[in-house]
Amino acid sequence: MIVIEYKLKGKLKQYQAIDKAIRTCQFIRNKSIRYWMDNQKVNKYDLSKLSTKLGKEFDFAKRLNSTARQSSAERAWSAISRFYDNCKKRTARGEVSSPIARSKQKIPGKKGFPKFSKRTRSVEYKQSGWKLDNQTKKHITFTDKNNIGRLKLVGSRDIYFYQPEQIKRVRIVKRADGYYAQFCISIEVKEYVPATGKTIGLDVGLKEFYTDSNGQSIPNPRFYRKSEARLKKAHRAVSKKKKGSANRKKAIKKLAKQHLKISRQRNDHAVKLARCVVKSNDLIAYEDLRIKNMVKNHCLSKSINDAGWYQFRVKLEFFGKKFDKVTVAVQPNYTSQKCSNCGAIVKKSLSIRTHICQCGCELDRDRNAAINILESALATVGHTGSSILDMVNASGEDTSIIIGSNTCNSK
Repeated sequence: MIVIEYKLKGKLKQYQAIDKAIRTCQFIRNKSIRYWMDNQKVNKYDLSKLSTKLGKEFDFAKRLNSTARQSSAERAWSAISRFYDNCKKRTARGEVSSPIARSKQKIPGKKGFPKFSKRTRSVEYKQSGWKLDNQTKKHITFTDKNNIGRLKLVGSRDIYFYQPEQIKRVRIVKRADGYYAQFCISIEVKEYVPATGKTIGLDVGLKEFYTDSNGQSIPNPRFYRKSEARLKKAHRAVSKKKKGSANRKKAIKKLAKQHLKISRQRNDHAVKLARCVVKSNDLIAYEDLRIKNMVKNHCLSKSINDAGWYQFRVKLEFFGKKFDKVTVAVQPNYTSQKCSNCGAIVKKSLSIRTHICQCGCELDRDRNAAINILESALATVGHTGSSILDMVNASGEDTSIIIGSNTCNSK
């Protein structure tokens, strides 16, 4: 699926109606969690029936579209099923006697017991409860009894390019600067890009955003650091206002807008950079970093979070699928300590920025790591990378078909 987003323009009464719909979704989700906690052998179909029952029992829930109530129950079930899956994985991990084997089977992501939602910010409709305006082609009307009504769509994308059957979900999201409509469209996005015959390894860092195996580096934008002074000023303004007052709410909204701007800057930087990297290379290698563990270092946590490495990785994998390119995540063990020339381990602290080995190899620390990352990736996918380079150097032919077939075999 792809998601197309528009900003919604309407009146104050319509925004208040959206807030009521969001609170109703939160109510149904929390009721579903409570129902699961109080009863045994509850499945997703039971939660769907509960959403229908709540619509008959409460008038404010009846005003919301039935598919929106079902979506709220599905959100609750996704949290429950994730909890079940992680419990099963933890049980399997407990059967392993070796501590080293247990450490290798760590479960990423959320593992906790389902919690009640306190700050729901969206309401999701399926294929009913809304209707696009075919005359102006810039409006959407929500037809349930929640009185949201007709809202204007502000955006550059053309939603009418797609068939109505392809729009599977419509989600209203509340953010600090307004309300947005997200259209989830069922379509496979593939774009042909000629093969370049190039491979690249990326080593992300704090000094430079990344350094590749060719020696080129991209400066770290440091969006949070640059906006830190404005954030501190906004925080002080919030703390000076009386709790519960209208001025405090305005100050909180202003602070939220500052954080929203930083997140958008970071996302835009990741999208543009990842797209450029993927289109320019046939194989992209990067480290499989555990950001959650790295931010436990209180000296570097702010800089690590500000860098946005995980967002960059997500965009690399997305564009890799879109352009049919190979993206490989390798283990980060000893990538900075290992010599890319002879393979010897040269221990060095973070303050040492130059790799110097007894074999005579002298490189920038990050470039040495990027070369090791690329070599590990080529070893992981077999001889894909080396065969591509050899064929391109020998004949200069287009090897896009070979890349696609090798990708499927390696995975």
